[in-house]
Amino acid sequence: MKFVIRHEIEGRIRVQAVQREMTFEQADILQYYLCSQENVISAKVQRRTSGVAVCYRGPREEVIRLLKAFHYEDVKVPEAVLQSSGRKMNEEYWEKLVGRVVLRAGSKLFLPYPVRAGITAVRSCRYLWDGLKTLARRKLEVPVLDATAIGVSVFRGDFDTAGSVMFLLGIGEILEEWTHKKSVGDLARSMSLNIEKVWLLCDGHEILVDSEKVQEQDLVVVHMGNVIPFDGTVEAGEAMVNQASLTGESLPVERKPGTSVYAGTVVEEGELTIRVRVGTGDSKYERIAAMIEESEKLKSSVEGKAEHLADRLVPYTLAGAALTWLFTGNVTKMLAVLMVDFSCALKLAIPISVLSAIREAGSFHITVKGGKYLEAVAEADTIVFDKTGTLTKACPTVADVVSFGGEDPDELLRLAACMEEHFPHSMAKAVVDAAKAKNLQHEEKHTKVEYLVAHGISTTIEGKRAVIGSYHFVFEDEKCVLPEGTQEKFDALPPEYSHLYLAVEGVLRGVICIEDPLRQEAAQVVQALKRAGISKVVMMTGDSERTARAVAEKVGVDEYYSEVLPEDKARFVEEEKAKGRRVMMVGDGVNDSPALSASDVGIAISDGAELAREIADVTIGAEDLWQLVALKSISTGLMRRIHRNYRTIVGFNTGLIVLGVAGILQPSASALLHNTSTLVISLKSMNPVL
Repeated sequence: MKFVIRHEIEGRIRVQAVQREMTFEQADILQYYLCSQENVISAKVQRRTSGVAVCYRGPREEVIRLLKAFHYEDVKVPEAVLQSSGRKMNEEYWEKLVGRVVLRAGSKLFLPYPVRAGITAVRSCRYLWDGLKTLARRKLEVPVLDATAIGVSVFRGDFDTAGSVMFLLGIGEILEEWTHKKSVGDLARSMSLNIEKVWLLCDGHEILVDSEKVQEQDLVVVHMGNVIPFDGTVEAGEAMVNQASLTGESLPVERKPGTSVYAGTVVEEGELTIRVRVGTGDSKYERIAAMIEESEKLKSSVEGKAEHLADRLVPYTLAGAALTWLFTGNVTKMLAVLMVDFSCALKLAIPISVLSAIREAGSFHITVKGGKYLEAVAEADTIVFDKTGTLTKACPTVADVVSFGGEDPDELLRLAACMEEHFPHSMAKAVVDAAKAKNLQHEEKHTKVEYLVAHGISTTIEGKRAVIGSYHFVFEDEKCVLPEGTQEKFDALPPEYSHLYLAVEGVLRGVICIEDPLRQEAAQVVQALKRAGISKVVMMTGDSERTARAVAEKVGVDEYYSEVLPEDKARFVEEEKAKGRRVMMVGDGVNDSPALSASDVGIAISDGAELAREIADVTIGAEDLWQLVALKSISTGLMRRIHRNYRTIVGFNTGLIVLGVAGILQPSASALLHNTSTLVISLKSMNPVL
């Protein structure tokens, strides 16, 4: 790219590209290219001026080299990034805003009063019609206030006041719509831009590939517990698909060959082979954005209260205006009352506060699927932790492979990885990673793999039944036995590790010892949560009593339960809710999904099972648990901000009404101050909570 350096200081450089005006797509490509570079802290691209400001670390020459090497056609940008860019929307709304201001100023400067009055009279018809339609529905809401104020002004011949009111209302509508769409867009981007690997079916074999490599008409296999990555048609298999993330349906729906499936939904039971339909239908980003805008289930109760309160105050405002006119006979004072309504600020500032808090949570790598859940986190007094992958590190590792049948441990690990790689669990990932680290390649020799939640995996390899999983599954459910003369060796297995038992044809062949160390911050996070208002901390695990007790003592939980099944976790959550407690559940596996659904707020770990992430209301990063403390702090701070906004909005607007009745403020001044206060409160609501 050719460019001219316009200004630079240490760590920041501003250049101008030598080209005609950039397209929206070019600006997004350049922004993506720069932001993806390791030494670039931030980059801002101005489309109209072709200007680029880059903040960087390291040598200046490296940034110059990056800019010189840039060509639009050489940069591969994920389609979702271009689809969900808010650049075009922001520019369109800015042009609307500037155009409205220029038109208003130009008409006052260059049009004679009679022409302006005629235009005002014509434009007032829309507001009068909206007011009449609201009355026809037997409702006294904000359009009635606006119509009354504009109608009275026009009737009196005060076209300047009517024009000012409509101008300010128009500006308010643009700002409200712009702010809302931007907030929704930011949130939808944080929920949808996830590029993942998929199982591609080639010549009867499943190959793990980057999702970007998948083409239209390719066959993709989606196993139980995984997210469907593309829109498509089912070619083979049957499954129950959870579509809650897109449709809000609480129950999974059945999918058979010939039916359609959609990106972002999850296979709860079964397995599907899908014929990919790329580029048709809405993207996941667009559907999530629509869901956020339309779904009432995502609204917090405080948002609902704000809307109802705003509408309930309209009759009182109308009554105040009528009483002002009756007692003073002054229409100007009456208009000053009508110019002020509580609705704009309440209906705009409260939702913006919620959406901004969700966006702030995103800066901590926390994805929250709606304001309802932030409110629930603020009110929560009980938290239930799963142990593996949650209180323990998200990346357990294979410490040892113990052979019981004379086989090479590496061959046992190869076989285990072949079975485990199809299913999402931190233990399975540990086995697969250990095999990769040893470069143990394998062919898919097994038949269909069956996954039993919280138990293990079974399949047939070269005609022999093979199972891998927990002690309960392998020895009690499957009735497997130890090879002769190995009891002493079995009893000597190190107790500090978790164990995966691998058996073939009913005989134990090997035990994989998994090191599952406790997170260093776990105990401190538990104490911080207690200080933040959590009164009861519980740990639940499928591990043995001995392991569970040791972890519970180190972490400092109030209660712990060992050897529990998925339904036990869900039952415990329901019992706590029945006692009147507000419960958060934190987990990472498919086996945690019932409890995540049952809790007031389900919180999943980002690198856990995809089913858990989709079912959960909140997803936190896998790096550490301090994000839970940040989530609790943001939620509590949001509730404080909302209540403070309530008091400010009601107090300030009541003051404007009093000043209007006293004759101190003219109607246009009341309208200006009212709209300005709404904008200021809304902008302050966009500030970080923490």
